[in-house]
Amino acid sequence: MTAHLNTALTLAARGLPVMPLRAGKVPFGNCPGCRENACGGRPNMKTPGTCDCLRPCHAWAAATTDPDTLTGPAWATAWKQAAAVAWHPGGVGLAVVDLDHADAVAWARRTLPATRTVPTTRGEHWIYQGAMSSANAVRDGVDIKSTMVYARWLGPGTGTMTTLPDVVRDLIVKKPSQVRPVTAHVPNGGGECRHRTPAYLERGIAMAEQRITQAASSVHATVYRTFLAVLSTHGRCGCLTDAHAARLFAAAQTKGESPRHCADAWSNALASLGM
Repeated sequence: MTAHLNTALTLAARGLPVMPLRAGKVPFGNCPGCRENACGGRPNMKTPGTCDCLRPCHAWAAATTDPDTLTGPAWATAWKQAAAVAWHPGGVGLAVVDLDHADAVAWARRTLPATRTVPTTRGEHWIYQGAMSSANAVRDGVDIKSTMVYARWLGPGTGTMTTLPDVVRDLIVKKPSQVRPVTAHVPNGGGECRHRTPAYLERGIAMAEQRITQAASSVHATVYRTFLAVLSTHGRCGCLTDAHAARLFAAAQTKGESPRHCADAWSNALASLGM
């Protein structure tokens, strides 16, 4: 067993979802389609069901606490080549303020409440209790690593972890979701709408919202599959509106999905259905 795998198993036993990193802090691809980051660093959503590796297969989405997965054949070679261990902060309700240089650290000490800190190569990680959307370069030398990203494991750090403050949340200015309208398609060139009553469509949207908000893991994959199901059932006759799509986007964002990831999942679902 390698030292990195031993570290990963120790962290996983404590409830931290972990994964191997290769040199350059780059995640391993777990199948031929993802090697050398060919899938863009995200789970393969454009061709769901074609991936033979971990599901989801890449980066933060593959971080796990399951020892059988960590020691299984999909990552056997990866651990032998690993240069570091990464963890998914948002997966355990945490946020990391990544301070990349001395000026950023000085700003944090002036501005942010004290919390657990971990020294990095050039600065510090400040870890808070609470998850939020992730973003890079929220100010000079400051990144937020929480949902849908990974952070390199550099040790437990020192100090008492405190609640994520509003001053950190306010560093990310959220923009309204850009919802792609659904083009109206009438089946067979003039078939009758299958919804029959507004209640049929309303029930479908409500069930989709519930499926997303109740997702306990693999949120990104759940959002995509839910979008795909809604569009395949309700998207071809013209009854589905921007208001319905906005409700699904809002549900996804309550689970930590960014507007960009929502738009990507929606677009991929449309493409998969030929819409």
